[in-house]
Amino acid sequence: MIIVAGYALRKTPAERDASVAAFAEMVARARQQDGCIDMAITADSIDPTRSNIVEVWRDEAAWKAWRKIAKGPKGRAKEVHVSIYHADKVS
Repeated sequence: MIIVAGYALRKTPAERDASVAAFAEMVARARQQDGCIDMAITADSIDPTRSNIVEVWRDEAAWKAWRKIAKGPKGRAKEVHVSIYHADKVS
């Protein structure tokens, strides 16, 4: 199992909200992909400039196949922090 977890920071709350909305179509496509257990890009409940990112994939092959076709929206975050975890089993 592959778990991608992290966050992105935007300059303003409005930029954060626009970014979360822009990623909605990509998240919907990811959830339809073979091997996607879950994906979410959401507004943080405490920091108005932060969006939280989580992806859970069945295996590395499924995740890599998605990365080849993901094509997210244009634009850059002020800062992005993401970690990738490999797990044999999640309870």
